[in-house]
Amino acid sequence: MTPNIDEACPRCEKPLALCVCDAIRPLDSRTHVLILQHPQEPDVEIGSARIAHLALPNSTLRIGLSWPNLRAALGREEAASSRWAALYLGSGPKGEPAVAPSRGLLFLDRKGRVAAPEEQRPALDGIVVLDGTWSQAKTLWWRNAWLLKLRRALVRPSRPSLYRELRREPRRECLSTIESIAEALDALGEPPPTGEGLRSLFGELLRRYRARPRR
Repeated sequence: MTPNIDEACPRCEKPLALCVCDAIRPLDSRTHVLILQHPQEPDVEIGSARIAHLALPNSTLRIGLSWPNLRAALGREEAASSRWAALYLGSGPKGEPAVAPSRGLLFLDRKGRVAAPEEQRPALDGIVVLDGTWSQAKTLWWRNAWLLKLRRALVRPSRPSLYRELRREPRRECLSTIESIAEALDALGEPPPTGEGLRSLFGELLRRYRARPRR
């Protein structure tokens, strides 16, 4: 029976024709992933925040505009800001030196410059990822001043986004939320199957989107 394209899955919240719950498997990660999603994020069909959260047991998904601090966003009584990093929205570091890594995570200082070499591999408990359009993500950044207390990490993608023709990004190096998480976890030394599992899940969602019944 062909799924009713107007009906949504109660778990992944996607139209049944795009539901990927049968492909979701728990993926290991020591690093906690906190996803802050803008409440007006419009892309229900190929948005990836919720499926990333469902695949990562060690993750938290919060929908809203602002939280008073990291602890409130996580729903925990304790969380050390110095051991968390926010995936930075900037286009690149200021005064980038030639020795800066071309892939993985590049950590920046508070002024947006490349951090010292000894700061490039910090011990982290978790990362914060902002989910929404480019302008929505910037709104989340500026409405949550506590993000400025976290380390800043700029994702240097190892490969182009799987979106290809489906979504026009403001810059070529921009990725979906789930792909950004995969790149960050890879760079932080998480098991390779975790990042690959996230990319595979996103690829399956996009495959079903391209093959979905049309009205």
